[in-house]
Amino acid sequence: MFFSNVTIIFNKWLLDTAGFKYPIILTCWHLIYATIATQILARTTTLLDSRRNFPVTGRLYLRTILPIGLLYSGSLICSNVVYLYLSVSFIQMLKAASPVAVLFASWSWGVAEPNLAKFLNVLVIVFGVAVSSFGEIQFSWTGFFFQIGGTTFEAVRVVMIQVMLSGEGLNMDPLVSLYYYAPVCAVMNFLIALVGEVPKFKLEHAAQAGYGMLFLNASIAFILNVASVFLIGKTSGLVMTLTGIFKSILLVVVSILIWSTPITFLQAVGYAIALAGLTYYSLGYDQLASIGASVVGWTSEFFSTSGGRGHAMRSKRIIVVGLSSLVAMIVVLELTLSERGRRLLGGSSWHGGRRFSPNHGHHANNGSH
Repeated sequence: MFFSNVTIIFNKWLLDTAGFKYPIILTCWHLIYATIATQILARTTTLLDSRRNFPVTGRLYLRTILPIGLLYSGSLICSNVVYLYLSVSFIQMLKAASPVAVLFASWSWGVAEPNLAKFLNVLVIVFGVAVSSFGEIQFSWTGFFFQIGGTTFEAVRVVMIQVMLSGEGLNMDPLVSLYYYAPVCAVMNFLIALVGEVPKFKLEHAAQAGYGMLFLNASIAFILNVASVFLIGKTSGLVMTLTGIFKSILLVVVSILIWSTPITFLQAVGYAIALAGLTYYSLGYDQLASIGASVVGWTSEFFSTSGGRGHAMRSKRIIVVGLSSLVAMIVVLELTLSERGRRLLGGSSWHGGRRFSPNHGHHANNGSH
């Protein structure tokens, strides 16, 4: 969760704040780094030993690895280009619709049977995302379509993996996938960058962003894939789902604080609806009921001082209250002492769809937030 959010914020900072407005070149650099790093790891560690379980013939490469890699490349390009047009918070709100795209792709490919209950569930998610989009002040149609394009590429890629690889018993972990896909994606991105960004690229732009920062950015993006390998099999699907939802909410909050992104009440309501629909879609009624019962039981025990565990629970209360107070203090200090915070407080309003920030003339189309 940490590396995922850091990677997203770092990419946004490079492409927006630092002025390195070459998302395709940045993606290409990530993939070249990943290609070299996976080759080194394959020869010096055991992290990629599972690749030997996949008899990658020329036929398998052309029929599966290559098309999936091309879809992955399209997803990565769209996901980075969108940072030039939309805020991180709004991008996360749009990403709540990702399961909807995967579901429709699964139905189209015959991987899953159409289901009325799931269809109604995804309609709730789509409705929430639509409300969020309607409430977005810095809306850009270009950015919106890039995000939809990235979501579509990724959904088709996920289904193709399920049909072409998983169907044959070839399940790759994220690092092995990167080992095979990174070279294909790097070539694809380079060809696109050669036409779209290389003619206007200047080395001083990279120097302005910082060569060290570009190297660090690619390193963190790669570490994210390494970390995901160690996570596989160590965490339940329930924890992964809840962590993903919390990660999305945390990223929205952090990005608002960093870039002073204006958020409307309508947008917040739409995001809440989409998250509620996404949570129900991912977990289902039975798991949600079980979680609710567990939370109620833990809360009752938390506030109870009777029994032999009273002292332990009092200690837990002190820790929870202390951490909550610390977080609240940090947020209050950020809002009251920083210039950004004073602007937020000075212009905040939840009424009439007005945004938090008083800077009404600001637009996202120029890539600044």
